[in-house]
Amino acid sequence: MNHFLAIENHTKEEIEELLALAEHYKAQPFSDVFKNKTLIALFFNPSTRTKTTFDLAATQLGGHCVCLEPGKSSWGIEAQEHAVMDGDKEEHLKDAAKVLSSYGDILALRSFPAFKDWKEEKKDSMLANLAKWSTKPVINMETISHPCQALAMIRAIKSKFSTLKHKKFVLTWIYHPQPLNTAVANSAGMIASMLGMDITIANPEGYDLDAGYLKLMGEHCKKNQASFRVVHDMNEAMEGADFVYAKSWGSLGQYGAFNQAVQDSHRGWIVDEKKMALTHHAYFSHCLPIRRNVKATDAVLDSEQCLIYEEAANRLPVQKAIITKLMEGNP
Repeated sequence: MNHFLAIENHTKEEIEELLALAEHYKAQPFSDVFKNKTLIALFFNPSTRTKTTFDLAATQLGGHCVCLEPGKSSWGIEAQEHAVMDGDKEEHLKDAAKVLSSYGDILALRSFPAFKDWKEEKKDSMLANLAKWSTKPVINMETISHPCQALAMIRAIKSKFSTLKHKKFVLTWIYHPQPLNTAVANSAGMIASMLGMDITIANPEGYDLDAGYLKLMGEHCKKNQASFRVVHDMNEAMEGADFVYAKSWGSLGQYGAFNQAVQDSHRGWIVDEKKMALTHHAYFSHCLPIRRNVKATDAVLDSEQCLIYEEAANRLPVQKAIITKLMEGNP
């Protein structure tokens, strides 16, 4: 494995290998597979679980993690190739990538889209260029997808079911006062479809995920003889669900032209006890952080069926598995 950039870049077998390795690290947390090696993580955006778990993962595997915040604790970085750098960015990504990959053994990136031009931003240029210019493996810590979170989520689901085949996975949009990244939803739907779950995505009209991601999810479901559908009614989606994954994301139709009134008209898209009662005794999770009683009620979040803490705990063994696999391919 040369890089870990997106779930869809890997085979089902590779994903299963990562999950099995994460299971190993859950039981045996420490190793020396990263001994005397360094992970350099670039955080353009805030982080709690990702930053903490990558730092701990590197340390518990015998290595070290350096976290940089471009524009704050380190120089601002320009990512556009052939840019005329007469603005506020002091360093080009090409130069940073070449230097940092000469210092460290793995580079990692968190860089959210700017919510200006989805057609351009879905190219994921920052991540693609870092992987192109780095001489070491690169991990995606969330750009337009979030493969690390997807592994943690699916591991939580697998702990509750003997098989995922034809279990109903509901990915539902939930209200948030501002538009958020589609990354978690993109990767969650992708991994669930690759592992044979029946997928229902629920969101208000005008809030569909990117057509490219939806097409690929549908193709994976078809290959696995599983169902795939998108609905615009939350109650309809929840009926008979085995697992409910809630996430807010911004409307691609309003990309670069956010409409607060339209957003606020969907305040009813909250996961509560009444909606969960429509499910097949479903488990519930969310990537965190979550706004209580805005996205989901206390009753749902504090119930025995809620897996938010288990999913968050999975981030650590999952991160160790990713690092280990990258080191196997790049000793």
